[in-house]
Amino acid sequence: MKKNIALTVMVLLIAFLFISEGVASAAAKGKIVVAQGAETTTLDPHKGGSAIFVNACVTMYDLLIRRDREGTQRLALATSYENIDPVTWEFKLRKGVKFHNGDPLTASDVKFSFDRMRDAKTKNPFRVFFGGMKEVQVIDDYTVRVITEKPDPVLPSRTAFAAFIVPEKYIKEHGDEYFAKHPVGSGRYKFVNWVKNDYVELEANENYWGDEPATIKKLIFKAIPETGSRIAALQTGEVDIATNVLPFMIPKLEKDPKIKIVSGPSGRVIFIGFNLTKPEKAGPLMKKEVRQAINYAVDKQSLIKHVLMGSGDQLATPLVPVAFGYDPNIEPYSYDPEKAKTLLKEAGYPNGFETEFATGSGRYLMDKQIAEAIVGMLDKVGIKAKLKVYEWGQYEKVRKAKEVEPAYLLGWGNTLSDADGTLVPVFFSKSTYSTYVNPELDKMLMEARFQMDPEKRKEQYSEILKLVKDEAPWIFLYQQRDNYGVRDTVANFLQSAGSERMDCDVLKLAK
Repeated sequence: MKKNIALTVMVLLIAFLFISEGVASAAAKGKIVVAQGAETTTLDPHKGGSAIFVNACVTMYDLLIRRDREGTQRLALATSYENIDPVTWEFKLRKGVKFHNGDPLTASDVKFSFDRMRDAKTKNPFRVFFGGMKEVQVIDDYTVRVITEKPDPVLPSRTAFAAFIVPEKYIKEHGDEYFAKHPVGSGRYKFVNWVKNDYVELEANENYWGDEPATIKKLIFKAIPETGSRIAALQTGEVDIATNVLPFMIPKLEKDPKIKIVSGPSGRVIFIGFNLTKPEKAGPLMKKEVRQAINYAVDKQSLIKHVLMGSGDQLATPLVPVAFGYDPNIEPYSYDPEKAKTLLKEAGYPNGFETEFATGSGRYLMDKQIAEAIVGMLDKVGIKAKLKVYEWGQYEKVRKAKEVEPAYLLGWGNTLSDADGTLVPVFFSKSTYSTYVNPELDKMLMEARFQMDPEKRKEQYSEILKLVKDEAPWIFLYQQRDNYGVRDTVANFLQSAGSERMDCDVLKLAK
């Protein structure tokens, strides 16, 4: 009997050792450093607006629904959802999920998160996406209902975009300011450290709820605004992934056996916006004919060929082809400087005029160089544009305050893959990012937003796009193609379909 007990104990001990070894081998290991062209201004998922910010947030925070690399919506914190009546969506939540501080995630956290996203005091730049929500109800600990003012055909897509779930108790105890610097989510990675103007350090969440936990022990997002320095860091191995690789650098990098270039359409529209919220500063730009003239004055194909070296595709409207509502029948503005001069003369500016033009540097592919080239093109039709180059954090502040120069270069990505994801935030007058006011367009946008018939929505968006092109609140430029430099230390890196977002939370070390 004693021999049997001893044998049993020995077998259990050996089994335990094998299990322990298996767990140890499965533990996250190593480090990957991602170099980006700018730094996020906050780690509060309801207060930042750029893709730089979102790239960090999708690693730390979860959503009810996530969009995968192919653009398909997948259940995440929600295990199911249904439209139980025209204005009511019900979500069933996953049980056993914990935030990084150990607090359990419940329906109360979801309601708190959605209410916080919609609260004007939060100053969420994506608040406009959730303005149609009337009420969020907690049915039980794992059931929540979202009541909308009108039927909303894309509400599930909205929850898959920037609707990050945050811990109610933690935020109420510590406050928003503390949370923005010491974030807590439920994602694959948890926050460790943030050195301003340098890097954000994350580490694997050992208690992640999902089937595929992080395999990288440390994930670091490093800000290197100067492109040459960013690529040099990639070449020396200081960083493992570098964004915005300049087109002329690609041939040389491709000769390095340790570096691979990953390229593809980003889903990001690059444009020149006009700040028409300040008529006294905008001056001539307040006239539609002047804005149309500027569109004719800019040679988009030349920018794509000579500055981007092919890393862009000209667009006629603010939508990329994969977005619902895109109309391929709308032709882009042609390059016609003589027509531009004629329109300027008809508008009362036969000799052109002076204005101010703003851009960041290093945030988008060749952004400063594109801006400089456009300044030269405008000069040929008599428009003298004085260029100001901003550091990205300051640029975000002046844009959100609508204090930016009369013309400004910007990019907009749309992970909703729906016209609403671009047109409302950049043109609806009450949006944080809109610098254009048109009551007629506001009405049309809201009617299309709540139209449940997809064919009628397409027709509505076609009319909206025609109006936007005619009004020319932008210089319509191109869809950017993104180029990433990836070292052979990294596996499982893919660009997300139709998005500038990187799925860094699923990266792996190369064997």
